[in-house]
Amino acid sequence: MSADKRGVHGIWGSRWTFILAATGSAVGLGNIWKFPYITGENGGGAFVLMYLVCILVAGVPVMMAEVLLGRKGRMSPIHTMQAMARENNAPRLFSGIGWMGAVSGFFILSFYSVIAGWTLAYVGKMASGEFAGATGELAQASFGALLGDPWMLLGLHTLFMLMTGFVIARGVKHGLEDSVRLLMPMLFLMLILLLGYSITTPGFVQGWDFLFIFDFSKLTTHSVVVALGHAFFTLSLGMGAIMAYGAYMPSQASLGKTILAVAFLDTLVALVAGLIIFPIVFSHGLEPASGPGLIFQTLPIAFGALPGGTLIGTAFFVLVVIAAWSSAISIAEPAVAWAVENGFSRAKATFGVCFLAWLLGIGSVLSFNDWGDEQFFVTETIATTVTDATTGEETQSSESVFHLYANTTALSEEPLAEGTERSVKGKTFFDLLDFITANVMMPLGGVFIAIFVGWFMSRESVAAEARVKSPLLFNIWRFMVRYVSPAAIFIIFVEGLS
Repeated sequence: MSADKRGVHGIWGSRWTFILAATGSAVGLGNIWKFPYITGENGGGAFVLMYLVCILVAGVPVMMAEVLLGRKGRMSPIHTMQAMARENNAPRLFSGIGWMGAVSGFFILSFYSVIAGWTLAYVGKMASGEFAGATGELAQASFGALLGDPWMLLGLHTLFMLMTGFVIARGVKHGLEDSVRLLMPMLFLMLILLLGYSITTPGFVQGWDFLFIFDFSKLTTHSVVVALGHAFFTLSLGMGAIMAYGAYMPSQASLGKTILAVAFLDTLVALVAGLIIFPIVFSHGLEPASGPGLIFQTLPIAFGALPGGTLIGTAFFVLVVIAAWSSAISIAEPAVAWAVENGFSRAKATFGVCFLAWLLGIGSVLSFNDWGDEQFFVTETIATTVTDATTGEETQSSESVFHLYANTTALSEEPLAEGTERSVKGKTFFDLLDFITANVMMPLGGVFIAIFVGWFMSRESVAAEARVKSPLLFNIWRFMVRYVSPAAIFIIFVEGLS
């Protein structure tokens, strides 16, 4: 399989176009929606540092390996891994990497489109002036009303999926390439403008300190697991998107410089998003650890109190829509590319993939309202408090019962004996898909990609495809991808399942 082989899908016009496309894939809701709120939940600066370490130790080496496989195969991830496994006499297990990535991306697309639909709604809400002078109660009520309306969520989910399908159906040159050349400069410009505003707020120094002062007492094992999972999510690793984009990369481009540029831009966007959001949060005395609703419940209050806040808030949510759109396009591409290689026209392949993802996404839509009590992997904990009749001392014991699936409201309403308390915790359909993809499929995909490139491909073949000019840098990367990255990912992966 030669390095200059051209696939049926086309080639990016230049190395810079690939950088924009891969950055567009990486920069999405993970950077602007998820990174700020998980940073707030996990203590700020120490978590940011751990996230950067995970990007360097696990993210960059695996990303380079994944792009290398894509460019060498010049096909969809599914067909690339099948061919590469045969060519390198690897166990058939490795031919399934492409399937796992495509399925993971398909699952993610189904719920990603639902969350992205929220951002479409908030562009309209901000532009209409709904949050001018808004209180916390109004912002929470607005967000709650949105989540509680399944028909509205379904309509937004449908609109965003149509936007995604429209771009993909036009192909690599006129769809993917034209879109990233338009969307990514717009995204960077809006980030710069919003950062300029954030610097003028009274909470900028506090926001800076929150992100970059490292208090390791706030770092937990769970935080490390979250940092690794987010490093994979934000770089779009293990879901086939980067491998698919690698298949369209020019043969002469150096992988090392290209991947470092993508990782740098992706990380920079996440940090700038934090520097935009947290100063606004602190300027208004709001809570940074507000969870997934941070940008939907907290920021509208801040924007509503600002002079020109309607315009600034609208610009912010347009930025989030652009980031989400560029990522969703890449997430759908592996499955569409596979269907095209199997004889479907690009339009039919796009329709089939997007329609099935839309259909699966209905489960995530309903997870926030009608199906909210229907949960999987439910842990029911019953705590019993006993008072010693002689000493008056209280002792507490607890017992946990696991349910694969249960209605949590029904469990909570079951009568209990006096002196006992019940807590019920499970995963909605949305939570389940998020957990399976972020905590299981993507890390496993990363481990297998690293092992395959590091141990089953010959050094000569890898070096010829990577085109890294410095032997020292190549050796460091190969050592990382053979030993450090798989070990780090696997250890934290196991910890995340416990």
